[in-house]
Amino acid sequence: MTGRPSLATRLAKPWSDGAGPITPPIHQTSLFAFDDYAAFEARMMGQSAEPLYSRVQNPTVAAFEQMMADLEGGEAAVAFASGMGAISATVLALAKPGDRVACVEHVYPDSYRLLERVLRPMGVEVTYHPPQAFAEDPDLLKGVTLAYLESPTSMVMEVIDLPRAAENARRHGALTVLDNSWATPLHQRPLESGIDVVVHSASKYISGHSDTVAGVVVASSQLIARLRDLTLPLLGAKLAPFEAWLLVRGLRTLVPRMRMHEATANLFVDRLAALPQVTRVRSPGPNSTPGLSGRSGLLSIELAEGVDIPRLADALQHFRLGVSWGGFESLIVPAAITLRQSGEKNAAQRFGVSPRLVRLSLGLEDAEDLWADFAQALEAAAT
Repeated sequence: MTGRPSLATRLAKPWSDGAGPITPPIHQTSLFAFDDYAAFEARMMGQSAEPLYSRVQNPTVAAFEQMMADLEGGEAAVAFASGMGAISATVLALAKPGDRVACVEHVYPDSYRLLERVLRPMGVEVTYHPPQAFAEDPDLLKGVTLAYLESPTSMVMEVIDLPRAAENARRHGALTVLDNSWATPLHQRPLESGIDVVVHSASKYISGHSDTVAGVVVASSQLIARLRDLTLPLLGAKLAPFEAWLLVRGLRTLVPRMRMHEATANLFVDRLAALPQVTRVRSPGPNSTPGLSGRSGLLSIELAEGVDIPRLADALQHFRLGVSWGGFESLIVPAAITLRQSGEKNAAQRFGVSPRLVRLSLGLEDAEDLWADFAQALEAAAT
C-alpha cells in the first residue's frame, strides 16, 4: 500500500506498534525522577528531553499533542487547560506592548474580552475588521504584528478566504492565528492555506463528549517553542494527563462524529430554508470558501418577528439551553441572552448580533427526532 493513510485510519491506529497498550497510559504524576546526578543535570541544562515536571511536560499530554500536530499538518503542538488558555498563551507570546493586533469582527466573546481587557491596557493596539477585509484589502495588515481570525466565526458563521488572507499577511510580515474549532482538521486545515498558527477549543468537537475543558495550539516548531519557553510555564495553564487521555479517546471517533453532525446539519439547513418563520440560515457548507471541505453541526438562524424565542426555547425537548457546543447533546443559545450577559466588553453588543438570532449546536441524536422537536417548538412559538 502506498500513500499516507486517511485521517480516520491514522486516528484509529493503536498507540503501540506490536505488543503494548492500545491507548497511551495515563501518567498521573506531578514530577519525574532521574536515575542519577548526570541525567538530572543534563535535563536541567536542556541537553535532554526527558520529562521533568507535568506543568510543562507529560507523556500523556504529549500523545495528544502529537495527534493534533499530525491532524493539522503542523510541525508541533502544545496543549492547555482550556481554549482560552491556548488563545491567551498564543496572543501573549506573539504580541507585545506597542504592537498592533488586527482581529476579525464577531470573534468569540472571551477572545474579545482578552484583547480589550488585557492586551489593550498593556499598550497593544487592537482593531476589528469584517472577515472579507482580510482577503480583499491587500494593505489591511500593513504595520500589523498579529492577525487574529476565526473562520467561520462562532455566532454569525462568517468565513474568510484563508489563502488570500495569509498571502496578504505574509506581504506585510504579520503572523496569522486562526481558531479552527468549528471546522476541525477534518473539514479545514488552515496551515495548508498559509496560516501560521491554529488554535482549538478542544472542549468542542475534538473532545466531543462534553466532559473535558482543554485547548491546543498547532504551528511550526519555532513558534511552538516560543509558547513552551514563555507562556506555557509562566502562565501555568497546563493540560492535565487525565484530560489529555480523554481527548485522545475523543479524537478516535472524530471522523464518524463529524460526519453525523454534518448529515444532521444538512437536513436542518435544507428544511429551515423553506420555513417562513426563518428569515436567514447561517451555515457555511463545503467549498463556500477556499479550503473548507465540510459543514459542522453548529449553525445559526434568524427568526421572524412573529416567533416568540423564549417560548421556542422552553418548548424544546431534545435541545438544552447552554453555552459551548460540539458534544453529543444538542444545544441552543438565543442571542438575546448573550446580548444581556453581565460583565465588561460584550462582543455581541459590540458587533451588533441580532436579537432574533438563535444558535443551534446539533448533537448526535437521531436527525429526524431533532427536526420533529424543533418543528413542534417553532409551531408552539408562533404568536
